[in-house]
Amino acid sequence: MQAIVITLSRGLAVVARIALWISGTGLVLMTAAVAWQVFGRYVLNATPIWTEVTAVLLMGWFIFLGAAVGIREGYHLSFDILLYILPQRVKLILFTISDLLVGIFALGMTLYGIQLAQGTWSNTISGIGLPSGVAFFALLTGGGLIMIFSFERVARRLVGLPTARFGETELTED
Repeated sequence: MQAIVITLSRGLAVVARIALWISGTGLVLMTAAVAWQVFGRYVLNATPIWTEVTAVLLMGWFIFLGAAVGIREGYHLSFDILLYILPQRVKLILFTISDLLVGIFALGMTLYGIQLAQGTWSNTISGIGLPSGVAFFALLTGGGLIMIFSFERVARRLVGLPTARFGETELTED
C-alpha cells in the first residue's frame, strides 16, 4: 500500500510543481498587466480597458494554485501551541482531522464554485468579452487541488508515511 501512495505522491508532486509554475507565471503576467495599465494611464493618457480585469483574473489563479501547493507542502495556517505538549500519536490524529476538514472545505469550494460558474456563464466580463463564469475556474481548480492534496496527506499518514509541516525539514519522499 505504501508503494501505491508513494507513486501517487510522485505524480501529485509533478502536478504541484506545474501548479506552482502556473501560479508564478500568473503573478508575473499580473504585474505586467498592472504596469501596462499605469503606463497607459499616465504616459499614453489612454487607460487600457482589459488590464484591470485581466489582473484580477490572474490574481485568482496565482492565489488559489499557490494555496493548493501550500496545503500539500504543509504551509497552511494552524494553531500549534497545544501540539508542543501532546504525544506524537495524538498530534498525528489532530493533523489528520485538520487535513480532512481542509479537504471537505475544498470540496465545498469546488461544488459551490461550479454553481457560481454555471450561474454567471451567460454574463460577459466587460473589457475582455469572456463569459463571467470563467472568473470561477481558478476557484474550481484550486479547490480541486486543495482537496486532492489534503486527502493525499491523510493517505500518507494512514500508510505510515511522513508529511511535511511548516518549520520542519522536508519529510516527503518526492
